[in-house]
Amino acid sequence: MEFISVLPSPQEFIKFSVSLLRSTLFVPRQQASNRVFLSDFDVDGESGFFPRHPLPQLPKPFNLWEAALEEAVGGLSLGEDVSEEAIAKRAFGKTWRNNVMSWPVIETDVLEADLKLLQKAHQVLAWLVHFFVHSIPPQDDAPIVVPKSIAVPLVAVSRVLGIAPVLTFADTVLWNWEPIDSNCPVSTENMRVKYLFSGTEDERNFYLTSARAELRGVEMLRIIDAYQNLPNLTDLTSISRVSRDLTRLATIIEDISDIIQSVRGLVDPHVFYWDIRVWWEGSDAKGPNGPGWVYEGVADGDKLDLSGPSAGQSSVMHALDIFLGIDHKLQQRRLPAPTPENKRADRGFMDRMRRYMPGKHREFLAYLAASPRPIRDIAQGTPALREPYDTAVMALKKLRDLHMRIACLYVVSMSRSLPGARAGCPVSAMMARLEKSQASGQGPVRGTGGNELSLLLKAGRDATRRAALKDN
Repeated sequence: MEFISVLPSPQEFIKFSVSLLRSTLFVPRQQASNRVFLSDFDVDGESGFFPRHPLPQLPKPFNLWEAALEEAVGGLSLGEDVSEEAIAKRAFGKTWRNNVMSWPVIETDVLEADLKLLQKAHQVLAWLVHFFVHSIPPQDDAPIVVPKSIAVPLVAVSRVLGIAPVLTFADTVLWNWEPIDSNCPVSTENMRVKYLFSGTEDERNFYLTSARAELRGVEMLRIIDAYQNLPNLTDLTSISRVSRDLTRLATIIEDISDIIQSVRGLVDPHVFYWDIRVWWEGSDAKGPNGPGWVYEGVADGDKLDLSGPSAGQSSVMHALDIFLGIDHKLQQRRLPAPTPENKRADRGFMDRMRRYMPGKHREFLAYLAASPRPIRDIAQGTPALREPYDTAVMALKKLRDLHMRIACLYVVSMSRSLPGARAGCPVSAMMARLEKSQASGQGPVRGTGGNELSLLLKAGRDATRRAALKDN
């Protein structure tokens, strides 16, 4: 009886069969391009954007940087922290920063033959930059000078990797682990976080939750890759497979939503906002009129991308957006029409965040964006694919609704609190308060990269909803 109950009714079966037949008659006869492999873009079929093995240690003389990072972890405190424990660490912090400033500038040319060593150098140097900047006690509004001993090599390796010369999502999540058992494959159960700023379990759990979401997304990458390499979409077998994969995609997105939701039981909002998030802030975190950072010894330093790490730098989520045809730039005429707030949001945010990804991963996204048969167009012209496509889109829209609630709890609410206080956050009330404060001339709540958080998240959610076919 249980088996029979999951079979479609005769009417449903006939309806689906007719839909498939219509699809084979009307779907554009587009052939897939020459076979392209995930490995061409430094993407692993089993671990996705994670390297299958941890990054190697740096050789001499670059191990000087790695040793200093090991000293900083647990040895430095936030410059703005005035607790007794933090003040007790300030003398060491000053000595540590003086040592960093005294180092010679080490040429990185010899690292360029090994991609993984370059990635390790970027990670270590980026963490050093953020430890250096954020351990400085409060000062006037003059720019913070990042010493050339770490600024120059960081910019050099970043240019080879095609990634921003600052701490990124890759540095804090994708590359920030070592295996518990080197004989077992990559998984969050077999993953030990390597570097922490705050030393708290909350920070460790935040990175692991992000890693869990990324690894759950590996199956999405396989689905996207399979679609890109289908010989054609004119036969019943191919259309049926795409329909099944879109349904599966919606389930994976729901799983990622559950993973994101789990952060509430693992990371304290107050600890996140006051003890962890501050370390990630980049040069423009205080807005366009903030003092910013100066990279000593680097030409055209004002043109560098120096925002901090952000969930917006997740290549898995960008790949999903591109595959489903989410129009964050509002370039397509879709319904419902964008609101004035949508139009006021930073439409270039997603493109800008790609500059903070490893270059190879960005190339993968460009490859997806250049697909000759976008899934949304195919679904629009293929009756059997419209419903499963919309199901996947609405699952992503619900994920972004959830992300808004999480951001409200962990950022918007906490921005109205004090370091020693904890507060709740009804979403609608907090968003209304945020918009009211903006209207009154008070500064907006910003993400670690300096973006206006409320506008950005609402625009992303609404752009996702606008991709659904049933209203278009």
